[in-house]
Amino acid sequence: MALEKAKIVTVTSVKGGTGKTTTLLNLAGILNLKKKKVLILDLDLYGGAIAPCLNINNDSDIYSLVDDLNTNRFGEIDHYLVKYNDFIDVIPAPKDPRNANKISSKYINVVLSKVIYRYDVILMDTNHFLNPITLVALDASDLILYVINNDLIDLKNMATRVAIHKDMEQENYKIILNESITGRDYFSNSDIKSIIKNSVDYVIPKSFQLKNIDKYIVEGKIPILNNKHKKTINTLQNIVTLLEKR
Repeated sequence: MALEKAKIVTVTSVKGGTGKTTTLLNLAGILNLKKKKVLILDLDLYGGAIAPCLNINNDSDIYSLVDDLNTNRFGEIDHYLVKYNDFIDVIPAPKDPRNANKISSKYINVVLSKVIYRYDVILMDTNHFLNPITLVALDASDLILYVINNDLIDLKNMATRVAIHKDMEQENYKIILNESITGRDYFSNSDIKSIIKNSVDYVIPKSFQLKNIDKYIVEGKIPILNNKHKKTINTLQNIVTLLEKR
């Protein structure tokens, strides 16, 4: 059990299909290797992929937790935590997406307060919409990680998000360019910097393309724990080192 407050990291994107969830799971895997206690909180409420990717099939989810808080039926937080392994626990997104809109954003900080001293790191997965749930997650974060691809829609949307952060004088975000999704270079590094008005902080290389991603999902495995790709491990370890300094 962690003795200090957990570092809170939100992994997000500016559109779907960037490899955001896989990046979060791989980051959890690196923390696992460092024997850090990790909670994954899936706030991608309408299309949560954490439970399917990890082969988690459990009645406990973020909806049941919030509903019990709302109706004064909440007992122990352990009843809502799904154990993946000795170091990683999960609070999944709603099994029934019809319950997603029943989750009030005001309960997200309440949930975090229940787990903040139990873990070294809390990883929150979100969708790419700036809805109330995502906004609360971003505000609560020590570090925000944007996962983008090398295409114009991603870059233009990221430029807008960078402008918002700069307007609000927020500097606790980093940009991860995931080259493993497309495997093609649409824009050079200088082009990307010019478009988003910001540097890319980390790169997941093209060589990390997971052609057998379905196999990982079927077996509920975290790719980085079963695919010792040195460059990707180094990238994720650099993120963890940055987090440890915060």
